[in-house]
Amino acid sequence: MRVGTNISALTANNALKKTDKRLTNSMGKLSSGYKVNYAKDNPAGIAIAKRMNSQIKGISLAGDNAADAISVIETADGALSEIHAILQRMNELAMDAATGTKTEEDRKVIDSEVQQLKEEITRIAQSTDFNGQPLLDGRFDLRGYSSNADLKVAYYSDEVPIGKYKIDLETALDGNGDLRVSAFSLTDSKGDPLTVNITHPNPPDELVGADNMVTIIGDNGFEIKVQTQTDTGEVSLTGVELDMTGIGAMRMQIGANEGQVLAIRIPEVSLRMMGFTDLSVADAAGKEPGQNAQEALDSIKDAINYISLVRARLGAYQNRLESASANLDVSEENLTSSYSRIMDVDMAEEMTRYTTEQVLIQAGTNMLAQANERPQAVLQLLQ
Repeated sequence: MRVGTNISALTANNALKKTDKRLTNSMGKLSSGYKVNYAKDNPAGIAIAKRMNSQIKGISLAGDNAADAISVIETADGALSEIHAILQRMNELAMDAATGTKTEEDRKVIDSEVQQLKEEITRIAQSTDFNGQPLLDGRFDLRGYSSNADLKVAYYSDEVPIGKYKIDLETALDGNGDLRVSAFSLTDSKGDPLTVNITHPNPPDELVGADNMVTIIGDNGFEIKVQTQTDTGEVSLTGVELDMTGIGAMRMQIGANEGQVLAIRIPEVSLRMMGFTDLSVADAAGKEPGQNAQEALDSIKDAINYISLVRARLGAYQNRLESASANLDVSEENLTSSYSRIMDVDMAEEMTRYTTEQVLIQAGTNMLAQANERPQAVLQLLQ
């Protein structure tokens, strides 16, 4: 028997330390709810889990962004719905003024309401905003620029390829004082002529639209609207560069990763874009009674079509956003489930392990105490 070194105590102590380490680790898992608390617990798993967690949080915020985008669209559409109602009322007034039973004074009275309704359309368009940002003033539509101050890019469709174009445009007043296109051509960035028309075929015979707006129509939805900026609308322009930037839409981050955005275009809603800044149903000198009202009917019809197209675009965006939001919810659910399988501890299983380690701790402590008492047996030999 040796008293210099207590091998039994060393063996018991070593086993007790290992058990205590496992018990501490088990207590950490039970108290945190995670089975991976340190990188050493599962090096590969924690790397995957942290990437997943970042993705989950990003998807959650993307869902909030999609909900905000839907709110933006609903706000804009609510205002456009009221503008639609105003246009319908204006159409009724124009029809009333166009009939031959109305006198000049009657048409003046009707026109006073029409002018008030025009002002209300402008007020609604200017006051509709979301989070302090006006929605209907064109700031969230695609931007285009002209190299000549006498010509402004008012609008272009999604089907117009991003890039630079060159336009030759000449307008002049005819004998009736109406503005007409007398010469026109449009070329792409390579200098190749594009097959386009000014609103309708035979451009030289076409009147320029209201507010000096020239509408260029091509194939497959190609459309550009340019507005002459001179006092009379007459211009003689050659080689003017049009830069279609493709930027300006409201970019909503609807995904967790770079580039997962939805660009929402909200075209300008104004009397200018609807084409009836000077709309009136009152009689005018040099025109037959009710002629202005007849012309107003056509202008109001075009305005209703314009607002309908804007609302249809917004409705399509909203349907897309609702689908995106539903997909984000499913993705978040699945990723969270995967994250849980890696990180979350099975409490029942871990509690069983913890109970086992507790028993071993008690047994180890008892055995270490007995091992420490063994050298005292040597005293019996000294008696």
